[in-house]
Amino acid sequence: MKKLLILLILFVILVSGCIDSRGIVGQTFGPEVQDVIDSCIRACKQRRSTGVDLSKGPCLANQVDGDWVCDVAHSPRQDVDNKPENQCSAWIEAQQRGETKHFVEVTPDCIFIRAV
Repeated sequence: MKKLLILLILFVILVSGCIDSRGIVGQTFGPEVQDVIDSCIRACKQRRSTGVDLSKGPCLANQVDGDWVCDVAHSPRQDVDNKPENQCSAWIEAQQRGETKHFVEVTPDCIFIRAV
């Protein structure tokens, strides 16, 4: 039992050291996706600089580049992040039509969460 507990503690320590402010350490994207991520972060910072409240997780851009949207969410996710009024309408409409659309999520502090 003690060995299991020690292994669990070591696992938690190991995993917690694998995350930084830009997502999972070592997670890499092609240059096109990285450009979209950078654009989303810039859009977030620009919005914040004008005093826009990002705490409810609003959509920042229905089209960043091609079929990408840029959305604010929380990490870990909160209920407010799942409300349709706080999601990008282009994402919702694409999902309803069964189309593939990609998104970038950043925190209200403009820290990258994920790109899908």
